[in-house]
Amino acid sequence: MVAVPILLTRVIAGIPVPDTPLINSSIALTRAALPDQGYNHVMRSWLNGQAIINKLPKANRSRIDEEAFAVATILHDLGWSNDPAYISPDKRFEIDGAIAARSFLQAHGGPHWQSSQRLQLIFDTIALHATPSIARYKQQEVAIASGGIMTELVGPSNSKDLFGDLITVEQEVWDAIVKEFPNKGLKGYFNDVMVHLCETKPNTTWDNFVSDYGEVLVPGFNRTGHRVVDLTQRALAE
Repeated sequence: MVAVPILLTRVIAGIPVPDTPLINSSIALTRAALPDQGYNHVMRSWLNGQAIINKLPKANRSRIDEEAFAVATILHDLGWSNDPAYISPDKRFEIDGAIAARSFLQAHGGPHWQSSQRLQLIFDTIALHATPSIARYKQQEVAIASGGIMTELVGPSNSKDLFGDLITVEQEVWDAIVKEFPNKGLKGYFNDVMVHLCETKPNTTWDNFVSDYGEVLVPGFNRTGHRVVDLTQRALAE
């Protein structure tokens, strides 16, 4: 895939970022779809990921579709919205977000977004963002989005344990991003989102990390009978 050149740049929280109408429209969409904590989370995620991109060697950076990375990261949690336009009763929140972002780009992306390959990159980036054990081995946009999102949540040091040398965000850069987009109350907000998913869409949580929150925070939540091991133990031939 040939990266689409990004010529316009602005600075947010000390991070030079690409500035395109589609990126700005994505920011506006997320601002309308999510509460303050959700909006701040995706903005911090984008900025942490962009900080990683900005430190790449020029030859490596030139191969990254920075607009696609920005749009995917900014829209990655539309599946957390309470707006029925973005959520389904039967899909994981990551898939809801990926579908919503793809639909947005098909409607508003213009001629540069007619490529099925570029749309698939957006879908994969969002669908895999919460699965670092897979995302880190995909395209750079996918890996860096997942790394930036994890870095925003747990800090650079903890994120390095999952992503290794991909994470090049210094603590002072992380702190400056948090100052611009505060994370106070993030733990409670994150817990509330996960609990809501476990309570309203439990069938979308059995095979992923969301069910961990159900087991810890939701009385009566029980994965037994829904796990892959339960199915294989019943179904496989002796």
